[in-house]
Amino acid sequence: MQITWLGHASFRIEIAGKVLLIDPWLSGNPMLKEDQHDAAVNGATHILLTHGHFDHVIDTVPLAKKLGIPVVGQYDLMGHWAEKEKIETVGFNKGGTVDLGGVKVTMVHAVHSSTFSSPEGPKIAGTECGFMISGEGHTIYVSGDTDVMADMKIFNDLHAPDIGILACGGHFTMDMRRAGYAAKNFFNFKTLIPCHYRTFPLLEQSAEVLAAAVPNTKVIEPEVLQPISI
Repeated sequence: MQITWLGHASFRIEIAGKVLLIDPWLSGNPMLKEDQHDAAVNGATHILLTHGHFDHVIDTVPLAKKLGIPVVGQYDLMGHWAEKEKIETVGFNKGGTVDLGGVKVTMVHAVHSSTFSSPEGPKIAGTECGFMISGEGHTIYVSGDTDVMADMKIFNDLHAPDIGILACGGHFTMDMRRAGYAAKNFFNFKTLIPCHYRTFPLLEQSAEVLAAAVPNTKVIEPEVLQPISI
């Protein structure tokens, strides 16, 4: 298995013969150079979307059309895109599990918001979520944009993820201290990867506080397009 950060909250996960793009933000992503875009998405088989904010969704429909691959996400938005954009989608909802050809994905709760901008103001884009991704004997918890929440204990009881990908840059999501609290009190991660940080000066720039909270967990501060092998 390889987990590759594409900057911000975007990831490429190669697992059980599939290549999953998580919230792929290419256009205008200050951490991913334009000449890196093709390498970031090459061979992708699915796009997983956690919510509708621009830094997660702006490239989703164009990539689905260009690559000819399905978008996997919240039922209401997937149904809308399937009808209006004529792309292939896999729509499901929180608590549901889909099998992507040997990789099982369960949608779990998140606490955030999910809207698109429009000339008439923000429009609701389904609801925000996270994912449990299982394959090759591992389970990855992708938190999506969220605050810490007591539901995380239930997630661990039901899924026991050994790998965590937590949005923890603060301001828009939980910060490193709150993510550290979640990791320490609700999970037993062996490997933990922070994201949704370092993108802008507004966000936290280091995961030192997170790492200090879970000294027995391997906390990896990712670098763009440098695969992490698990």
